[in-house]
Amino acid sequence: MSHVVVVGAGQAGASLVAKLRSVGFKGAVTLIGAEKVLPYQRPPLSKAYLLGEMAQERLYLRPAEFYADNDITLRLDTRVTAIDAAAKSIRLSDDSHLVYDELVLTVGAHPRTLPAAIGGMLEGVFAVRDLSDADAMAPAFQAGKRVLIIGGGYIGLEAAAVASKLGLQVTLVEMADRILQRVAAPATSDYFRALHRAHGVDIREGVGLERLCGDTHVTGARLTDGSEIDIDFAVIGVGIYPATILAESAGIAVSNGIATDIYGRTSDPHIWAAGDCASCQFHGQTIRLESVGNAIDQAEAVALNIAGDDAPYLPKPWFWSDQYDCKLQIAGLNTGYTDVYIRKADTPNVQSNWYYNGPTLLAVDAMNDPRNYMIGKRLIEAGKSPDPALITNPATDMKALLKG
Repeated sequence: MSHVVVVGAGQAGASLVAKLRSVGFKGAVTLIGAEKVLPYQRPPLSKAYLLGEMAQERLYLRPAEFYADNDITLRLDTRVTAIDAAAKSIRLSDDSHLVYDELVLTVGAHPRTLPAAIGGMLEGVFAVRDLSDADAMAPAFQAGKRVLIIGGGYIGLEAAAVASKLGLQVTLVEMADRILQRVAAPATSDYFRALHRAHGVDIREGVGLERLCGDTHVTGARLTDGSEIDIDFAVIGVGIYPATILAESAGIAVSNGIATDIYGRTSDPHIWAAGDCASCQFHGQTIRLESVGNAIDQAEAVALNIAGDDAPYLPKPWFWSDQYDCKLQIAGLNTGYTDVYIRKADTPNVQSNWYYNGPTLLAVDAMNDPRNYMIGKRLIEAGKSPDPALITNPATDMKALLKG
């Protein structure tokens, strides 16, 4: 009987094994996770969980009974240390071996950290990627404490929002000219800069970190503009990189993550990959989508193909971020945009930014605007590109654009 082994018990891994069983796969299924806890959702770690608004049990994707009831062997607190592709076997952290017929890598990504030479290993310096990270930093989030957030991407901004809501003194530094520069247009950066400053966050753009200071515990920071600030702790939010070492050591091709074909298969015909660790094809580009939506969709496509389907994975990018009372929803990918058209509502803080490459609609950033987010998402997926003049005209019936 065929044995599918899934390495990595995050959103992708948990979605994949559930999909295998839901489509009637009868073979053996093993899900291996490095952490001691049941597979859980990660986005709330830097938001509701850190705020104390969500208990650990509510993070779990499924109860323990689900895995037992569906004959899924769940091996937690276990790491895979090597893959022997020729023998179709993996070595585990207890030095035992497990044979597979099909192997899936859903090993995620790692947060980028700071070098020890500039204080990256001092106590009180945190990055957030998993539950243990969130638990380690939670006690530091006390009203009146001074925190430095390093990095003005979505992770850094979400951490800043949590800290501000809890009454901390927040300074955020972004080395680029503006926050969100890598992922969003200036209009979106402007929106979130104003939002954070309205909540008392000290945002410093075009300013990097020279070093963190302190003997054993961080006590301050020296910035590249020569200024120095006193802090009680720091949060690093400078991005993530895909976990590819296990694949590379097994001779599997890597290209901006573990390279996969349109079916989710790697360069080895019996090894697959999905989620943050895996790259895929999108409109002729090799991309890696760091999102829950992609982790679920890509993993489920791989499950279908392992079960015998012939289902190409067609990414439909979408993302979200919660900051204060703002819900940002993003549809599409803005890579290569030439113009951005802004649609504002009469209601304060409701806005959508529409990205075009010439006449072609690429993506939408919707702030507190779920209706236009859904319209934009449907337009992009249908390959429709309305005249930008209609987008910016407040009188336009946006829903009617779907019929055009």
